[in-house]
Amino acid sequence: MSAFTHPTTNDVDRSCQEVLQQAYEAFNARDIEAALACMDPDVEWPNAMESGYLYGHKAVHDYWVRQWIMIDPHVEPVHFSNCEDGNIMVEVHQVVRDLEGNLLLEETVNHAYLVLQGLIKRMEIRKVAIVPDQEITSMAG
Repeated sequence: MSAFTHPTTNDVDRSCQEVLQQAYEAFNARDIEAALACMDPDVEWPNAMESGYLYGHKAVHDYWVRQWIMIDPHVEPVHFSNCEDGNIMVEVHQVVRDLEGNLLLEETVNHAYLVLQGLIKRMEIRKVAIVPDQEITSMAG
């Protein structure tokens, strides 16, 4: 893992966390086959570039190939937690660069995963809510 040490957890099942960690590492290494091995063959995956969802290994494979010829994304898990809806929430530090290495985007996002029988069945991207400074101050006082 790069700038971060080890992600923290909030009682997330160890095997689920390991599958997700392996998927992130494979994605960042551009090892599509290793990433897909962490996913159910009928995985539902968000299409962040064009909206909607992709279904199945081939669709995710083709999407990533298209994505990686345009941009260089890197996603680093920071924190894993359980959601009330049964998903596992992963807080992610996301850095996107163009192919020349210029920074396009750096942000924190949440990825919500449904993991069934040790494989990723579905992933959703959820933006992190930003609270204005004055609200933080008023909430603290």
